[in-house]
Amino acid sequence: MVLHTADSKRMTKALPQFVPGATCSRCDVCCRFPEADSFLRPYFTRREITEAVAQGVPHSYFPNKSGSQINLVKSPSGEGYLCPAFDAPSGRCGIYEHRPLDCQLYPLALMWDQSGQEVLLGWDTKCPFMRDEPSRSIQTYAQQVEAVLRSDAMIEQLAAHPRLIGPFQDDVIVLNRLPHLTARLAQQRADLRLRPLTASDASAFAAALERAHVLHPDTPAAFAFPFHYMWTSVLSYWWMEVDDTWFLFAKSPDGWFMPLPPLGPGSLDQAMQLAFTLMRQWNGPSPVSRIESVMDVQKTVMTTDEIQFRPKDGDYLYSAAALAALAGDPYKSHRALCNRAAREHVITSEPYRASDQADCALLYRRWAEQKCQDHQDRLGQLLLEDAELAHQLVFREHDQIGVSGRVMRVNNKVVAYTFGYWLTPATWCVLLEVADRSVPGLAQWVFRETCRIAEAQGAVWINAMDDSGLPGLRAAKLAYHPTAVLTTWIATRTAT
Repeated sequence: MVLHTADSKRMTKALPQFVPGATCSRCDVCCRFPEADSFLRPYFTRREITEAVAQGVPHSYFPNKSGSQINLVKSPSGEGYLCPAFDAPSGRCGIYEHRPLDCQLYPLALMWDQSGQEVLLGWDTKCPFMRDEPSRSIQTYAQQVEAVLRSDAMIEQLAAHPRLIGPFQDDVIVLNRLPHLTARLAQQRADLRLRPLTASDASAFAAALERAHVLHPDTPAAFAFPFHYMWTSVLSYWWMEVDDTWFLFAKSPDGWFMPLPPLGPGSLDQAMQLAFTLMRQWNGPSPVSRIESVMDVQKTVMTTDEIQFRPKDGDYLYSAAALAALAGDPYKSHRALCNRAAREHVITSEPYRASDQADCALLYRRWAEQKCQDHQDRLGQLLLEDAELAHQLVFREHDQIGVSGRVMRVNNKVVAYTFGYWLTPATWCVLLEVADRSVPGLAQWVFRETCRIAEAQGAVWINAMDDSGLPGLRAAKLAYHPTAVLTTWIATRTAT
């Protein structure tokens, strides 16, 4: 990658610069990150991505061209990760004149308070220069930045890209509250109790599942944090807690819906009625208001006539022992394909590491192209486009959300990967699985390997999730002889 060197005399004037450039070039903090999926990675808007690409940063480092955090690269020193726009030998940014707002702000930071209700401006104590500066100088600088942040253009930019406002950090010292920005963002939040879903919410989600007592062998895959969090790269997910009950909402271009029922110890009837009342306020009479993944056992306890149910594609549940063995005539063809793959190739299987991210991303694109060559319909193509963003998020943040993966290689080339999570102590859920379609039998070999490892770790059941309504996927999953196809429902409420 060739980056255009920035002339230090032609610095951006969008925000005042507080830390001297010479000091920055000698620092070993900025632009360096301990993890590949660090939440501190700079965020680029659509315009900023276009400018960065024009300066030599490859498109591939931006998972979502409408706005996203940049993907990091392994540090040549072997320790940690770098922004791909950073030139390590010189200690300078290769796109300094065109660096994004997120970088211009630093060492100040925009973040939500601990309750997720108010936007704050603070300074990051990780910056060594700021630690040596008088507090009065920092406050004066913050006031200058705040004046810029009050401009209509800046407020609208932040409103269009709310991910520029990060989660609360206890090592960032709060300088000022930003009520003007809080008020503008509140216009986009249907309810001020709503909080954006982040990786740090995984433990609270798990606690809500425990309170709701919904985890059983036949619980759908949707009753797990990673199932939803991976799609925050495509949709906006929000949550709120009311009377010890967790409500998870997703906002699509059509409006708000719930991807799973409320989670709490109290009356499900009352909680679902509250959810529909909220969605009615936000969506009006739109039919988009719905609650997905309602289990059979939940449907049977509903007493109101106002809520109707229609069937949803169900998860495929298998015996882990049966899929690990693939014994007998029912699995003859699968066994033959596994044997062919093993006979024709030496396949290695290792736990996924952050350094595998780029190879897995390349495999996904190759696999998606292979799928499209098989005459995918428009729905299938759209699912592939959305899934690429979800897969990339899992590559980056798997360890934060309770997901583990494995990578398969042939001749040191990544040819397959699989990711999953423990839905219950006895149920392993396959979240993602991709195998190079040019290698006969590889997909079957990978699935069997996944099931063997899961069984060895205590799995009794394998949940392979639903078939997304795709006939080919349905046929493939039925061919493995599921123990059950779990019945789930979509709930709607009669408009009043």
